[in-house]
Amino acid sequence: MFKVNPYRPGAGLMPTYLAGRDEDIKEVELLFEAIKLNIPTQSIIFSGLRGVGKTVLINRLQKCAESKGIFCKHIEVETRNDFISQIASCSQAFLREVSVKEKVSGLIRKSIEAIKTLVISFDPEGNTFSISVQDRDLYQTNNLTQSLTDVFTSIGETAYESNTPICFFIDEIQYMKAEELGSLISALHRANQLGYPIMIIGAGLPKIYKMLSDVKSYAERLFVYKDIGTLPADQAKAAIVEPAKKFSVSYTDAAVDCIVEVSKGYPFFIQQLCKIVYQKAKTNTIDVTDVESTIPEFFEELDNGFFKVRYERCADSDKKFIFAMVMCGELPCAISNVAKNLNKSVTSISTTRAQLISKGIIYPIRYRELDFTVPEFSGFIQRLEEYHQWCEEME
Repeated sequence: MFKVNPYRPGAGLMPTYLAGRDEDIKEVELLFEAIKLNIPTQSIIFSGLRGVGKTVLINRLQKCAESKGIFCKHIEVETRNDFISQIASCSQAFLREVSVKEKVSGLIRKSIEAIKTLVISFDPEGNTFSISVQDRDLYQTNNLTQSLTDVFTSIGETAYESNTPICFFIDEIQYMKAEELGSLISALHRANQLGYPIMIIGAGLPKIYKMLSDVKSYAERLFVYKDIGTLPADQAKAAIVEPAKKFSVSYTDAAVDCIVEVSKGYPFFIQQLCKIVYQKAKTNTIDVTDVESTIPEFFEELDNGFFKVRYERCADSDKKFIFAMVMCGELPCAISNVAKNLNKSVTSISTTRAQLISKGIIYPIRYRELDFTVPEFSGFIQRLEEYHQWCEEME
């Protein structure tokens, strides 16, 4: 039977009711008000595991910024795409938008009439950065940091003079190359020093904190870091109950408590479980038996989609490393224990560890400890026959 379902599990899909993020949104809106007044503000980095709603949050914040007249562009970093080319394209789009304003028509290229034809480009193969107008090269260089800084200060000055602040929303920051990330931080830092209204709101996996501090020691002062985690119980309950209200569907307290317990408060898991429960419910009041009957299907959906898509990206050596982590029992686990479970030395498994971190499957915690970036991933591994066969072989 077809139903209009108010629950929307998916990568970055906006839920019909966004629970638990009101405080974060209000705090960032204050920063938007400041940047609108040409008051430089710290940029923001949201960090958290898969499925906690980082992308949903920054998408909502982008709508807030756009409603305040801030120029916004969203960039999703991917390993197969060049980030600098993307940021160059976004900068070009900004120049096109403000070029119609007479106040800044001569600011960027005083000797050039048509600012809207300004092209900023980056050649990743030659590592060269260029600015040109029509067919005329203004400059070309392979000093990425200096070039990106020049671009940021140029568009920053234009943003200041045109009263058009800029906010770049950058998702999946953990996939940025160290050189790109370092250049971006330097460019943003210089623009902020000059008082220009440019900010970045980024999101990524927990390892991005270390990435930022590794490439630039002052990065921790340039950004506000905010952890995005599971929803507290009251907000998890709101995420369950509120979407169904518009269809006159309600949940018993026991049903809500069961969903919270099974989902562990992860927003994606709540959406996935509630979608199944809502679709199969036969009355307008959902009780605990309705929830319990769908739990096997819920885990099957997660195993065949959310978990499997990440697991299948792993090589055989990666999978054995993951099995050894799960065998530790409690997470996060020490890398020495992982090595012990593999009957290998810590040094010999360092390459596999680095590969899994790079793929976004695991991340380092504290000193030489590891955990999965995907919540409840160890439970998925424990449900695999392949894992149990490996455990038997290692005995």
